[in-house]
Amino acid sequence: MKVESLEKFRELEKEIVNCKKCPLYLTRKNAVPGEGDLRSPIMFIGEAPGRNEDIEGRPFVGAAGRLLDSLLESIGLRREKVYITNIVKCRPPNNRDPRPEEIKACSPYLDRQIAYIKPKLIVTLGRHSTKYLLEKNRFAFRSILKIHGRIYSIKVGKSVIKLIPTLHPAAALYNPKLLKILKEDFNKIKDEIERISRGKEKVGLEKFL
Repeated sequence: MKVESLEKFRELEKEIVNCKKCPLYLTRKNAVPGEGDLRSPIMFIGEAPGRNEDIEGRPFVGAAGRLLDSLLESIGLRREKVYITNIVKCRPPNNRDPRPEEIKACSPYLDRQIAYIKPKLIVTLGRHSTKYLLEKNRFAFRSILKIHGRIYSIKVGKSVIKLIPTLHPAAALYNPKLLKILKEDFNKIKDEIERISRGKEKVGLEKFL
């Protein structure tokens, strides 16, 4: 990321931290912009911060975050070498699902993050971020259980990006039977990373493995 883009990205993070576009700011402790390598060609997008994320101001630091870290390690990725964020940046009360109006208010921040980072591959974690990006690109969204692991080509701004939807790690904490699906999807993510790095698009993904 160029210096001027980095400066603009930091300004964006400040906007997020100080955001009052929806009522979630009234109950949050910290907004959670995201974290990771801004040069990374891989971006993971979850749904919304939970209790631990709200306290620390960082994404995926609770039990779901530990599972995500384990899944990343299982395919040879390091957390600090990817970028991780959520579609909604503030914790909904009692960890309820984000509401459509909250996603509408917050999603422009995500669009701008994607535009600055310019990933080659986006992995959506859960139905809310998946639904937003697919419907934005005129794909019909069905149940996350019906479309997980598929590979889509989407456009965000001027960038054409591969997208692989999968389950939110929290789902496997509530239903351990879903862990097998997550592991299979992460193997598909690894395959896609390797395919991109071998192909005509030489994007330097190999250094992230």
